[in-house]
Amino acid sequence: MTRTDENITMTSGEFAHLGEGSVAYLRKVSSDELLGRFPNIGEIAPGLELWALFAANGQPILLSDARDRALAGAMENDLTTVAIH
Repeated sequence: MTRTDENITMTSGEFAHLGEGSVAYLRKVSSDELLGRFPNIGEIAPGLELWALFAANGQPILLSDARDRALAGAMENDLTTVAIH
């Protein structure tokens, strides 16, 4: 493998689409946080701890009460997951 020291410049539009359709991130969230960030989420009980799978651009893909189910959803959609702590 050859290493180069070239700087790669991306436009903000290109950066916004980086990982689109192939990368998702998994994060434990509270339902209170989701209600604040996504006001159109609909009815959800306050105080729940959930696992959220987000697209690379931050859009929610799915919510689950179990981490393994959220990961299964990513696998079903051929998404590489990264964890956000």
